Amino acid sequence: MKTLSFILCATLLFSCNKKNKTEIEAKPPTLEGAWELVSFLNYRDDGSVDTIKSSSNYKQMKMFSQTKVMWSRLRTSDSLDWFGVGNYTLKDGMLTEILDYGSKAMESRIKEKKKFVFNIMLDKNKFTQIEVDSLEQPTYGENYKRIE
Repeated sequence: MKTLSFILCATLLFSCNKKNKTEIEAKPPTLEGAWELVSFLNYRDDGSVDTIKSSSNYKQMKMFSQTKVMWSRLRTSDSLDWFGVGNYTLKDGMLTEILDYGSKAMESRIKEKKKFVFNIMLDKNKFTQIEVDSLEQPTYGENYKRIE
């Protein structure tokens, strides 16, 4: 009987330790992978937000490696190519992208502004990036889902 009790206690103890070890080793979500735009957010001065869903006429993807980012956009309503490539960092709820180059349409913007900083809310399979103005008020946001 003592042996059976010992085995049950040891099994229970091992199970609890294994669970705690797994919880400790759980990694925070990462941006690495491919993401598809689901919707974008336009913030108004009065505090309201317009949510506009992506469609077959407006598609956007982002791909992240450990340090690199690339995004591309398709807008069937215009003939411009839209993409950008650069480095990114993710720290303390902030996503910072520094673009090295992009499509012809994007190059003029990159000459004016290479660094794009967003507040970010990141889960395992979705994230939202929000651009804020100099008063820390949200102006624009994008919602993505993981596709790979």
